[in-house]
Amino acid sequence: MSMEKKNPFKEMEDSLHEVPPHLKKKVMDDIASAKLVMDMANLFTCNYKSAIEDIFKTNPDIN
Repeated sequence: MSMEKKNPFKEMEDSLHEVPPHLKKKVMDDIASAKLVMDMANLFTCNYKSAIEDIFKTNPDIN
């Protein structure tokens, strides 16, 4: 008597459905917006760091 082992991953794969296009577009737009905010924040924080470093640099040539 051979018992078949059920693969739970195959069962999960069978239950997958396609996401509605409007929902997929909304999620992708939200991800793009979040990425834009992160990129802009990174840009400004990097520039602030270099600006603060420039302010506190001492120049020995100025008397």
